[in-house]
Amino acid sequence: MLTFDAHLDLSLNALGGFNRDLRLPVHEIRRREAGMTGKGRAAGTTAFPDMRRGKVGLCVATQLAGCMPGVSPIANWMSPEQAWAETQGQLSWYRAMEEDGQLRQITNLREFDEMIALWNDESIPDDTKAIGYILSLEGADSIRTVGHLEDAWAQGLRAMGPAHYGVCRYALGHDQVGPLRPGGKELIQEMDRLGMILDVTHLSDECFWQALDIHHGTVWASHSNCRALVPDPRQFSDDQIKALIERGGVMGAALDAWMMIPGWTRGQTKPNEIGLKLEVICDHIDHVCQLAGNALHSGIGTDLDGGYGTEQTPADLDTIADLARIPAMLEKRGYKAEDITNIMHGNFFRLIREAWAD
Repeated sequence: MLTFDAHLDLSLNALGGFNRDLRLPVHEIRRREAGMTGKGRAAGTTAFPDMRRGKVGLCVATQLAGCMPGVSPIANWMSPEQAWAETQGQLSWYRAMEEDGQLRQITNLREFDEMIALWNDESIPDDTKAIGYILSLEGADSIRTVGHLEDAWAQGLRAMGPAHYGVCRYALGHDQVGPLRPGGKELIQEMDRLGMILDVTHLSDECFWQALDIHHGTVWASHSNCRALVPDPRQFSDDQIKALIERGGVMGAALDAWMMIPGWTRGQTKPNEIGLKLEVICDHIDHVCQLAGNALHSGIGTDLDGGYGTEQTPADLDTIADLARIPAMLEKRGYKAEDITNIMHGNFFRLIREAWAD
């Protein structure tokens, strides 16, 4: 089944210190990283051949660069100008992959429909198809001023999350407590004016509610799970999920282990030891569907290889191609074919059509 993944940090893996050639299969990338130290090394899950094998034909792909020194190697730029330069390097890589026929950027409904038609055309081998991507920015620190957001829009940026981890320039991350920062309201208003999709993932609770009040356009949570199942501020409370549902939003289920089950200690807990399996993600999908009373607001947003690898994913997940196993898991739980299709791609497709209808 065609799968839409609403959150993949592809450029982070190509650049960002990982230096992976995503045109190679995952197992070859692992072989080349054998003996390397560092989180996720020789344990990646995502590359173009494996996406194609799992029919992950369209995705949201990110740019990522913050100004929070000490938080992580991808978020420690000392100025917005440096962070902007980092995102421009990432954009250059996406452009190079487009030239190479690996990727195709999607910025409007015509391009969107063309990519869907390509991936539904069974006369063309999947392993020859370009992967369609919608560009998103994870954390807005690299937007030098609110006025510069229009420059990013012109480059094809169509979605953005105002915060990542920590104290960000425009908003607070989920690990913080407090409201939007100076310029945050104006940034979200500018997103609304441009028609940019608001990604509420990673926002602190107070920032989440403020952002929903300010932004009147399309909203999604690209990679978030349920706080009722995993009690941590990184997940969304039932009230937040209900608010997304009321706005017509969709929440992408994430495969980062500590977001899937309670009691996980990053860097210590191991998937096999705790018995974490891929099917657990269906608990989060089902929770959203039960709150909604239908299957119209849950989707897939894996965050695979988002700075980690198989040491922090379900024990029975080898590569992103294993997403193809989720439909059978949902069917086993009683989900109908139409509902499964919506979860695997249809709900996010609907939301994108609504966002770009004008």
